[in-house]
Amino acid sequence: MDVSLLIRQRLSELGLDQKDLAASAQVTESYISQLLGRKKAPPAPGRTDIYEKVERVLRLPSGELSRLADLQRQQELKKRVAQPPTPLFKDCRDLILRKCEPGSREEVRRIFEKDPFGELERLVTQKILDTAQAVAREELRNEAWLRALAEHSERSFEQVRVAMLEFLDTDMFQVSLESCVSFLHPMIDSWDIDLRSFGMEVVLNKRLGPAAVKRFEFVECSPERPPEMEPGFEQFLRDASLSGSATEEEIEFLRKLKFDGRRPSALYYYRELQSLRDPLHFQAAPESGGVQ
Repeated sequence: MDVSLLIRQRLSELGLDQKDLAASAQVTESYISQLLGRKKAPPAPGRTDIYEKVERVLRLPSGELSRLADLQRQQELKKRVAQPPTPLFKDCRDLILRKCEPGSREEVRRIFEKDPFGELERLVTQKILDTAQAVAREELRNEAWLRALAEHSERSFEQVRVAMLEFLDTDMFQVSLESCVSFLHPMIDSWDIDLRSFGMEVVLNKRLGPAAVKRFEFVECSPERPPEMEPGFEQFLRDASLSGSATEEEIEFLRKLKFDGRRPSALYYYRELQSLRDPLHFQAAPESGGVQ
């Protein structure tokens, strides 16, 4: 049994219709109709609040619809995974390029056109989409925010909620022109990228996002390898008669000593420890504020 079939069955059992379900889920009747007619795939459970609303009105166990939707989406993913990714709609790419800082725009445009939907275009698109979706996800339950967006776009509250649910469920391979115009355009003021380090900055519309700037870094770093322990130092640590009284700070100091290829003995470390403890080898720190 899939999501649409279960919903249809429960509507029939409870004597409800699609209009009742749409009102309870705060979406349009058209959206419910397309969902039940399998013209729309069930949205990802982690990106929407529609399942919990539908489960309440249909008196279904909590999580039942989410579980079925997850299974259904996995089956659809298996069908899509063998298909090569297709480039973005031209209008979507143009919108993303228009948001790029003028100083970088032409160089980025040349790379996009030379390698359509290549690594750079996918990276930029995904990060812009991630940033806008993060804001949308935070505001999904904020009715005042959604109504303000609806008023701004001259659409109904239910229409905006449907568009929001579809936007949260999209990815860079399926993002539509509707999502670009309705969400990426108003949410993103600008973006820029350093083509040497691939560090990226996305500037949000301050009226719609809680944080004005998001930064992403993509710098490769080699893992730090711990220094090899000197054989003499290792022997010094094993011999309690030499190192038994050494504190953690003293051991750490001795560990960091460098010798340019020479190999000090355990006795050297013992003598170094005694020198470290001898106050005659160190000058006292000058007192501040004193008169000479």
